[in-house]
Amino acid sequence: MKFLKINLLILVTVLIASCGSSSPTAKNDVKKLKSYDSYAYLPNKDTIISRDFNNDAINQNIIETINANMRENGFRLDKLQPDVLIHVHPMFDEKVAVNANPVYTNYPYYRPGFYIGPYYQDVMYDNYFTIQRINGPRVSQIPYKERSIVIDFIDRRTNEILWRGSTDETIEKKRIDREVREYVDDIFKELY
Repeated sequence: MKFLKINLLILVTVLIASCGSSSPTAKNDVKKLKSYDSYAYLPNKDTIISRDFNNDAINQNIIETINANMRENGFRLDKLQPDVLIHVHPMFDEKVAVNANPVYTNYPYYRPGFYIGPYYQDVMYDNYFTIQRINGPRVSQIPYKERSIVIDFIDRRTNEILWRGSTDETIEKKRIDREVREYVDDIFKELY
C-alpha cells in the first residue's frame, strides 16, 4: 500500500509539472519588467530619410513621450547601469523606398559613420556599443509598416527582449507631433 501511495504521488507530481507552460507569457514578461526600476536607451539606426518628415523632431518627440511614460510607471533614468534598455524603431519612410524587412535584432554600432541623433544625448546607455545582438524567445519579427513605431524593452544583463510593443494604427501626417505622442501612449497602454 505504501508503494502505491508513493508511485501515485510521483505520477501526480509529474502530471502537474508537465501541464505548466515552458514558454514565456505576456503576463510573466510584464511582471518581470515591473520588477525593474531603471532604464536608458540604445540608439537606433532608423534614420527617417523622407523629406516629408523631420527626423530629429520626430525622434525627440518619441523619446520625450517614452520618458514621460517611464517616469509615470516608476522608472528612473540610469545611463551607467540600467535594468532595461529601450530601443525604438521609427518607421516613417515609404515602404517602397526602404528595405522593408521585419524589425531586426542586430545593432551595427561598430559600423563607420553610425549616426546617433542629438535626441539621445542625455538618455543613451553609456556602453551602448557593447550590445550587438538580442536573443531569447521573445525576438519576434514585426513586418515593416509605414508611419509606425516599434519599441523594444531589453534586459541589459541578458540581452533578451522583455517586451516588444507596437500598435496596428498608422500615424497620420496631420498634426504629426500629437499623433506620435498618442501612438506611443497607446503602446504603453498595452504594456500596463
